[in-house]
Amino acid sequence: MRGQRTEIRIGGTGGQGLILSAKMLADALAAGGQHVAQSQTYEPTSRGGFCNADLVVSDAAVDFPLTTALDHLVLLDRLAVKPSWPLLKPGALVIADTRLCPELPEGNYRRHHLPLSRTALQLGSERVTNIVALGALVALSGICDRQRIEQAVRAETPRGFLDLNMDALKAGYTVHVQAGAGHGATVNIVT
Repeated sequence: MRGQRTEIRIGGTGGQGLILSAKMLADALAAGGQHVAQSQTYEPTSRGGFCNADLVVSDAAVDFPLTTALDHLVLLDRLAVKPSWPLLKPGALVIADTRLCPELPEGNYRRHHLPLSRTALQLGSERVTNIVALGALVALSGICDRQRIEQAVRAETPRGFLDLNMDALKAGYTVHVQAGAGHGATVNIVT
């Protein structure tokens, strides 16, 4: 019997920690009893080329491990828009960084343009933009229990970066609220 399938992509460029954040989310979802298939695509450069990390999540065995129709898309760089856009389902949740992905095509989706990288910079390191985005995705989609994602982040983070990553995750939970209060721009549009 086929279970309900949810497809997630975290897209950006190499070196942004996309694959790590997808692994953290996959671990949290699996700990919650979901079946998860993870895949990634990247150009043959260590930093700067297009990269994405995809998850297929189901309450039953995953019948096909690659994404074909995205329910949730997180964009951390404009390079990820073109290869990801054709896969969006109508009404999909799109979370995009305001600084690194300033423009999005029109379409039938729920858009949240958020200051993800600015929030990371305010915390002290742009390198935690992926974790801020992970927190925003969990808060806006409800895909995962916060306690499980926090456990997964703790398990995958080197001790010297644990406090920073936990602060970034917690900032991600509320970045959409802060953006709506005038610290950025949140737009919820279905066109």
